[in-house]
Amino acid sequence: MRNLLYIIICIAVLASCNSKNSNSPDDTPTSGVIAIASDGCFTPIIGEEIAVFESLYKEAGIVPYFSGETETINRLLHDSTRLAIASRPLTQEETEYMNGRKLFPKSIHIATDAIALITNRQNTDSLIGIPVLKDILTGKIKDWEEFTTDNKSGKIEVVFDNPNSGTVRYAIDSICGGEPLNGNLHAMKDNRQVMDYVSKTPGALGIIGVNWISNPLDSTCMSFLDDIKVMAVSRYRKATVTNSFKPYQAYIALKEYPMTRSVYLILSEPRMGLASGFTTFITSDRGQRIILKSGILPATQTVRLVNVRDQL
Repeated sequence: MRNLLYIIICIAVLASCNSKNSNSPDDTPTSGVIAIASDGCFTPIIGEEIAVFESLYKEAGIVPYFSGETETINRLLHDSTRLAIASRPLTQEETEYMNGRKLFPKSIHIATDAIALITNRQNTDSLIGIPVLKDILTGKIKDWEEFTTDNKSGKIEVVFDNPNSGTVRYAIDSICGGEPLNGNLHAMKDNRQVMDYVSKTPGALGIIGVNWISNPLDSTCMSFLDDIKVMAVSRYRKATVTNSFKPYQAYIALKEYPMTRSVYLILSEPRMGLASGFTTFITSDRGQRIILKSGILPATQTVRLVNVRDQL
């Protein structure tokens, strides 16, 4: 009888152990496979972070979903992913919604990005003031000749990456002061299409994240890709060589360049899994150096300041 009781107890313990193993998480901070969501504006940076992380941790796999900011945040809210990268933290309403689901999200500032204005290489203008840009985005200025009388590039075609991206939200909130966008506007599928369209269209004005146009061959982050022109931007209506700045890393750090925004990791993982491990990597010295080399400003790395006043 005692032997039978002992056998029954052993079977129960084994069954309990098997049950615990089947319910245990299948990822750790350095192994497993997860999906993350990101605003497509940060594709080059996040792609590089993933490549380096996976080269260090061979058993880790991170599958990124790049889309507009709205979809990125919605993936987090609906628990389709536990990690999102966006240019804004969650709103109070979104945070309270996730808290109600016992997810308790954390927003971590990882970088400062810049919004760049790009034009076709044939365009003769190189300077623009924020008030003038607002007039273009709200439809008050429609032709390059209204901008500068000797500019013969024709009608201004404003090109964004995605109608639901953080770049569009920035344009409405920070440039236009909440006024709706108007005029000759185009939304592409991603930033690569924006660059391609601008390079082929004389009247185009592209609005894009600067990490897409930084020259990957320039370790000093003081040049941009050659197939487009990057405008220097002023806070004032009358843009001059002395009050206008291109989105070089040094000018972002010195707060001379006027169109910048924060980049956040939003983590909702309730335990230490792969999403937490990847977050730790991005905020580490190595992860921040990847951001430094991308042309935007990392949250914790020192930026070398160099005089980059060039021919504007």
